[in-house]
Amino acid sequence: MDYPRYDPASPLTPLQPDELQALDHLLQTLQATQDGVMSLDGADGFLTALAVAPAGLLAELPTAEWLPQVWGGDSPQGHDAAEPFASKRLRKNTVVQLLRHLRHVQAELQRPDDWQPIFSIAEQGADEWADASDWCAGFLQAVDLWPSAWDTPGGGPWGEPALAPLLQLGGGLDGVDTPAVDAEGNPLDFDDPACVDRLSRAVPDGVLRLQALLAA
Repeated sequence: MDYPRYDPASPLTPLQPDELQALDHLLQTLQATQDGVMSLDGADGFLTALAVAPAGLLAELPTAEWLPQVWGGDSPQGHDAAEPFASKRLRKNTVVQLLRHLRHVQAELQRPDDWQPIFSIAEQGADEWADASDWCAGFLQAVDLWPSAWDTPGGGPWGEPALAPLLQLGGGLDGVDTPAVDAEGNPLDFDDPACVDRLSRAVPDGVLRLQALLAA
């Protein structure tokens, strides 16, 4: 299937709250019928990784090799699997929205104080617990598209302590050692919302560190 290439110079048209809500609802609906569909926060992490990726990666990767991963992938040509979208218009609108969101994330990352990743937030009384697990999994799924492209002088960036929370919450990368303790040396307990919250809130700084390393 043909898809438009991502244009980093395209007009900046961030998705509005109602569009993000509709995209979230669509992905939740697709999850009921299609394997591998990302959540909205997973898609945001996936697209963020592509925005952070080394220069030229998106130019090398055809859109068809990465964009369909958001909705679990397209069926091979001629395959009888059901079309995940209810209409061609819905598919087209989804493609356009995801490309617009990628462009918005790319622009925000140039002004780190404005960047707001989409994490899951759970409220328990007066407390709010962030959970970036899906976001980090989406981010690392994008890295897996072309792992060697992320190499930096000295053997790659993944040994950086700032990236440990991203690896821990996202399930790690093949061939990369993921620390089994947090920055304070405490064992990780992913069933403890306070532990997940602490790791999640460290993820943005790690992503910005990664962006700096790749740009060096």
